[in-house]
Amino acid sequence: MQTQNTSKITEVNQSQPLLHQHGYEIQQYGTLRDLPIVLNPKVRSESCVLVNQILADVIVLYHLYKKHHWLMRGHTFYQLHLLLDKHASEQIELIDALGERVQTLGGVAIADPRHVAEVTKIQRPPNGVEEVPVMLSRLLEAHELIIGELRVAIDKTAASGDSGTNDLLVSQALRLHETQVWFLAEHLVDTPLVRS
Repeated sequence: MQTQNTSKITEVNQSQPLLHQHGYEIQQYGTLRDLPIVLNPKVRSESCVLVNQILADVIVLYHLYKKHHWLMRGHTFYQLHLLLDKHASEQIELIDALGERVQTLGGVAIADPRHVAEVTKIQRPPNGVEEVPVMLSRLLEAHELIIGELRVAIDKTAASGDSGTNDLLVSQALRLHETQVWFLAEHLVDTPLVRS
């Protein structure tokens, strides 16, 4: 009878979460695992560096979109509130694709917000609310920086033969950023609705 109770207690204890675990890093940032994707480790390493920089900046851009989405004001509030949220949703999908590409290459995707803040090249905005044209300009400047990084990375991954990364950067990242720039920039054109 006592053995039966002891085994029940043991079974219950096995289903408890093991909390407050500590350990060591099993792969450090900036290192590569060996994956059988038939791509030279030097090429994979360079691609990881390029993609992680873009990833850090896209993460910051995503947060800028959310900030400006919440803080939007004025007579174009509704349209811009929805547009910026749509753009943020598209950026979050790109973030996932970029992070997964780094992992596919055997690297470690940048993810921690504190690490991203150390690495990003995008200027930190003020904590408060800016005028609408300034917020839109800030987003356009971030896009421009990322597009510049993308063009460099596209050329380098094409030259190194990393077709998988190159395809992601061209077909998903660059095209998305160029389209979002177009949509944002049109809101900064000062034309009347009608002419008399």
